Amino acid sequence: MIFETAAGDQVHRYNKSIVVLFKGKRKVLSTSYINGGYREDLTAVFNHDCNPGAGMACKLKAPTYAEHMTLIAEELGLDPEYTAGITTAASMDKVAIKVERYKDITVTAIVTGGVEVNGGRVGDPASYDERDGKIRTKHGTINIILEINANLSAFTLTRALVTCTEAKTAALQELMAGSNYSTGIATGSGTDGTIIISNVDSPAHLTDAGKHSKLGELIGKAVKGAVKEALYKQTGLSPEYQHSILKRFKRYGVNEESLWRKYLQMEENNRVDKPNFIHNLHVLDGKDSLVTFTSLYIHLLDQLEWQLLNKEEVKEAAEVILASMQKALGLNEDNLQLPQPSEAQFPEQLIDCFEKLIARVAGGFSYIKT
Repeated sequence: MIFETAAGDQVHRYNKSIVVLFKGKRKVLSTSYINGGYREDLTAVFNHDCNPGAGMACKLKAPTYAEHMTLIAEELGLDPEYTAGITTAASMDKVAIKVERYKDITVTAIVTGGVEVNGGRVGDPASYDERDGKIRTKHGTINIILEINANLSAFTLTRALVTCTEAKTAALQELMAGSNYSTGIATGSGTDGTIIISNVDSPAHLTDAGKHSKLGELIGKAVKGAVKEALYKQTGLSPEYQHSILKRFKRYGVNEESLWRKYLQMEENNRVDKPNFIHNLHVLDGKDSLVTFTSLYIHLLDQLEWQLLNKEEVKEAAEVILASMQKALGLNEDNLQLPQPSEAQFPEQLIDCFEKLIARVAGGFSYIKT
């Protein structure tokens, strides 16, 4: 047993799983394949790590996912008829537990997570059509078990699910975690699972879990904090980790290889070799002023995509940022030939200008101010 909730429910970790055993009557709303949706007869819920090992694919133990989950419940010593569960490839050893309290209300968030492989933005291109019988997903999941030590109606429990999801997305936005399927900021992973639990035995009866309510505030704080901690434990994702040119620009396809190719196109003579180019690039990567200007430049691209700024405004601001970057690097201000707003590939060419500047500096490291 690793924890006991305010409702007296025991939280156990064994067999690569987190299991919550109910001490009394509970209302549960979940995304589980077994006994999912709204239930009032469950006795336990679980979160299971299906990852067999590094580099190995997760495999079903039965023909269908629901049958697989039934077998997992049985292996955990639980009654599959009265159990709901969710799965992930994240380690249960990296679980984060956050508790928020106010008077007689206690909210507990139990979270595991990872988004480096499967993080996506709602509305990204689909990976499959389930009607064709071929489900193709990557593992990298934020799983949340949220227990509320108060008696909630079914509609309030459903509202709590909305607030919980918003809190998860807010955590990802504050970390600027990128989608792996578009240029957007991630709002979750493609396989996230959530279980919300209400204590029927509690004397506290609550009818609102929205952001204006105290319960909504507690849910937001607990879930946001637990999601951030879980992501840090699993993959190191944190504000410090994101203080990086390459990590900020990853969702726009800028990486070591793209910058190296750009450098080869620009420099025909007196080239540095690739290992030294990459070394120089990583020295540049966390430079304070460059990370600052990079974040501003990316936000211009985002606002162009969201139609909050037009092309003319973006071009004008991009020129200022690139000029400031050159000044910070001790370079003579060169004309990087920013595209005209009328050009069809305007966003792509803005990225090209940025890549050329970074590649030029990584290939001629002596330009940098000491």
